[in-house]
Amino acid sequence: MNRVPITGIGVIAPAPIAEIDRFDTSGLSAHTAALVRDFKPKDFIAPMKMRRMNALSRLAMAAAKLAIEDCGAPPGPNTGVAIGTTFGPVQTSVDYMQEYVAKGAALAPPQLFAESVANAPGSHIAIEYGLRGFNVTITQRESSALAAAMYASSQLVKGTVDAALIGGVEEANEMLFSVLDRLGALDDKCENGIVIGEGAAVLVAGAGTRKPYAYLSGFGIARDTTATISDWGTGHESVVAAMKAAIDDAEITPADIDAIYVSANGSRRADALESRAIEALFGARTPKLIATKNVFGEYAAGGALQLVEAIRGVENHRNVLVNSLSAGGGIVCAVVSA
Repeated sequence: MNRVPITGIGVIAPAPIAEIDRFDTSGLSAHTAALVRDFKPKDFIAPMKMRRMNALSRLAMAAAKLAIEDCGAPPGPNTGVAIGTTFGPVQTSVDYMQEYVAKGAALAPPQLFAESVANAPGSHIAIEYGLRGFNVTITQRESSALAAAMYASSQLVKGTVDAALIGGVEEANEMLFSVLDRLGALDDKCENGIVIGEGAAVLVAGAGTRKPYAYLSGFGIARDTTATISDWGTGHESVVAAMKAAIDDAEITPADIDAIYVSANGSRRADALESRAIEALFGARTPKLIATKNVFGEYAAGGALQLVEAIRGVENHRNVLVNSLSAGGGIVCAVVSA
C-alpha cells in the first residue's frame, strides 16, 4: 500500500497501574488497573458541549483536539474519522438502564440513551470540526484501534478523503471490571491474566504542516479458527499469516523488521500463541520485542496507545511491526516505518 503519513498525535494516557480507588473491589479477586488521573475535560471542551458527552466521548474529544493542534493545521471538511473501542460507553449504558428501571421508559433521559452507543465519540469529533468524510467506529476487541487504522488508511490510499483522524478510546468502570474478574480474565501481576486500562489516543493521518512522525506502510488481518468467543486459540499459523501479510503489504521482508510491539497482555494462552508465531516467522533472528500493556494495561484506548508507542519508536527503528490479537480469534498487524 502507499505510505500514510502520521502528522499529529494526541494522547490522554492512564497513570501507572495501581490500586483502584474509583469503585469498590473488596469482593473481587483483582484490585488494580491503569486509570486516567487528573483529567479535566473543561480544559478541552466547552461547558455546554461537555454536558452532552459521556466520559468516553470526553476522552476522545480531548485526544482529538491535542492531535489537531499537534499537526499544525485544522482538518478540512473532507476528513474521515475512524475510532476503535473494545466495549464502548459501558457506564453510560448502565446509567441509562438504572434510570429506565427506576423511572420507566417515558422518564428515562433520552440524552443518556443517545450517548450509550459506541459511535458517540466519533460522532462528537466529526460534529465539533465539521468533518464530512467517513465516520466509522470499530469494535474488534483488543484489535479495535488497529482495525480502525487499517480502514482509514485504505480510504486515504483510495483518495476518498484528504485526511483522517484515527484513534481509540476506552474507559474502566465497575461493571466491566467485575464481569472480567468473574470470568477469571484479570490478574493484578499481569502474569496469568490481564490488567485493564483506559484512555484515548488520536492520530492525524494524511495532512498537516509538520514533518510526519512516521508512516503506516502495511496491514495484515487474519482469524484463528481455533479460538472461542471469549478466549484465544492455538492456531499460531493465523498469526504468522497476519504478520506476513502486513510485511508484504509494506513491500519489505521479515529481515527489515527491527522491532515488534507485541500484543502480549499477560494472558498465558495469548502470549504463548504470539510467541510461537514470532518464532515461526522470524526464526533465530527475532527482532527486539517491546511490550506496552504492562504499563498502559489491556484495552487502553482500544490498542491505540500501543500504536502511538510504535510510531514514536521509529526514531530508533526503521520498520516496526505492531501485533494485536483479539479474544475470539481476530488478528490485526501493522507495519510502521520511518
